[in-house]
Amino acid sequence: MSVLIKGGRIVTAADDYVGDVFVEDGRVSLLGASLDVTADKVIDAAGKIVMPGAIDPHTHIEMFFGGTTTCDDFTSGTVAAAFGGTTTLIDFCNQSPGQSPLVGLKDWHRRRESACVDVGAHMIMLDVNDQSLIDMKTLIDREGVTSFKLFMAYPGVLMVDDGALFKAMRVAGGNGAMTCIHAENGPVIQVLVQEAVAQGMRAPKYHATTRPSMRTARGPRESVS
Repeated sequence: MSVLIKGGRIVTAADDYVGDVFVEDGRVSLLGASLDVTADKVIDAAGKIVMPGAIDPHTHIEMFFGGTTTCDDFTSGTVAAAFGGTTTLIDFCNQSPGQSPLVGLKDWHRRRESACVDVGAHMIMLDVNDQSLIDMKTLIDREGVTSFKLFMAYPGVLMVDDGALFKAMRVAGGNGAMTCIHAENGPVIQVLVQEAVAQGMRAPKYHATTRPSMRTARGPRESVS
């Protein structure tokens, strides 16, 4: 299918002019001030800026965490994205403890069928063992998953130890994939959270104060409003 977008304001790294954009099979093939081409669909973009869709590389849609699930499903989340000009998002899918990450990806594919924009998957690794390391290579080679996430925070929920981090990063790096690390000190934060809760400091603002960049040993303190 071909689309001709006519008379819009086109802004590139070098130019800013009113012109046309010709798209064939989902790819921009021509830009020009006044294109003489035939298209299956013509869009009048007069008075509008013509720009590519945004990419959101970090979303958690229908993600189960700590006894709750994020509120947007793939229908509502991607419709909202499209209305905001985001046409591609990369969402996190989870490996469940004791299961292969391939199972987590299969479940993610089932849920994302209602998406109305392009979606890709990061894989969160929670159970790094000999088989899941083999499965990581399968995800990279055959399933289009080229990025992984591991957590140093949230003990008992998402956190993995340094050995698991090292093994997973070695497999990812050796096979051309990327690794994203949630780099907080989970056990220390757990202590600060417990102290804050004991003092009745439960409001959302204390999420930040229990995760400071620098801190004395005196424990949590009231933040200044």
